Amino acid sequence: MSEVLSILGITIQIYSFILLARVLMSWVPMFTNRPLDPSNPFVKFLLDVTEPVLSPLRRYLVIGMIDLSPLVALIGLQIIGNALLSSA
Repeated sequence: MSEVLSILGITIQIYSFILLARVLMSWVPMFTNRPLDPSNPFVKFLLDVTEPVLSPLRRYLVIGMIDLSPLVALIGLQIIGNALLSSA
């Protein structure tokens, strides 16, 4: 059972890094003054993997132009990961 929990913990960590990469990627157009290319495989991967989690959160967590959904998702993942670690 502890092996399953450790695999879940590692999966949560990897997904957290993917979410962080998505957030950082969203800042690129602000610094380069060029939009992201959605046909880029890296951009497409990040969007495809994170959008199923962020889209439902975004309905409730957009304040003006500020999207808090990645922050809430990261906090939620950390809570779940800590709960898994404490139960292992």
